[in-house]
Amino acid sequence: MCACLSVSFLSLPVQAQSWSGKASYYSGSGRTASGGHVGAMTAAHKWLPFGSKVRVTNLSNGRSAVVTINDRGPFVRGRIIDVSKGAAGVLGMRHAGVARVRVSTL
Repeated sequence: MCACLSVSFLSLPVQAQSWSGKASYYSGSGRTASGGHVGAMTAAHKWLPFGSKVRVTNLSNGRSAVVTINDRGPFVRGRIIDVSKGAAGVLGMRHAGVARVRVSTL
């Protein structure tokens, strides 16, 4: 006799979210919290799941970039996301180092 258990999970779409705050950027090599590496278009966020895609929009110039969350942070009060050096270039914030942004889940 087979005591088989069948479990199925319904995949529900994540509700799109958007919030504003300060972003900074980081560079370097080495492993991220997800076990990957800092990439051209990656970012660190405190609680979004690894692999999440978000659109980051620089509110001062309107430039935006889609990044993949693969690290944890930022660990500086008042900042909501750390983007990679490549993403910072696309956003036009490398010179300033910090920018006011809107982050939207995709």
